[in-house]
Amino acid sequence: MSGFLNVIQSSGVVGWVIIFTGLAGLALIFDRAKVLFFDYRMNVPEFTKQIRNYILNKKPEEALILCAQFDSKPLASAFKTIIEKSDRDDEALFQSHDIALSENMPLYSKRLHYLSMLANVATLLGLLGTIHGLIVSFEAVAQADPSQKQAMLAVGISVSMYTTAFGLAVAIPAMVFFSILTSRQNQLIEEMTEQCSKLTELISTCHIPQLTKQNIFPEKTNGKNGPAPVAAPPSFTPKAG
Repeated sequence: MSGFLNVIQSSGVVGWVIIFTGLAGLALIFDRAKVLFFDYRMNVPEFTKQIRNYILNKKPEEALILCAQFDSKPLASAFKTIIEKSDRDDEALFQSHDIALSENMPLYSKRLHYLSMLANVATLLGLLGTIHGLIVSFEAVAQADPSQKQAMLAVGISVSMYTTAFGLAVAIPAMVFFSILTSRQNQLIEEMTEQCSKLTELISTCHIPQLTKQNIFPEKTNGKNGPAPVAAPPSFTPKAG
């Protein structure tokens, strides 16, 4: 560990900046990987199958309840926005489709572009450190006392090599993970676009009764027990889609 710290110390200020850039990139990788691979993961075929059955059976209130169970998932949130307008005309329905996509798609791409930026910054910082090291080396050759020339030349070369190595060590993994996370992001976006389009098309071909507060939150009493609740649809555990 002390040897690594000595190497960083030898690389100068630029080396420390590259290290902090790498730590920021690592935090961003963990954050986006957690969100894209775990937090937003769903059993999409099962979920869409249940929603489709509710729509075909003209039970939009049950579909809304199911979407509410997974409100933290962008796909379920988008479905909820569309189904809430299922009793409107086609123009309002397709407008809700556009709104659902515009509200939820950015959740997939949030902050991911910063990872590419950090990779480029690390590369440029490595280049900056290389140039700084070369300047120190040239100054040693041109101006330093002969007794100190060799030591200054070694310092300049070490700064140049260390910062170049640090920059590449940060940039290469960052670009690899950026590619992986971007692929996952695009997969989820394409899945949302496809499923929302299918849902909108299905609703437009069905004649959904008008949604009112009574449909979703009935006020009709059930004996002494107060309001009769709408039966919640069977739940399922979201899995990888």
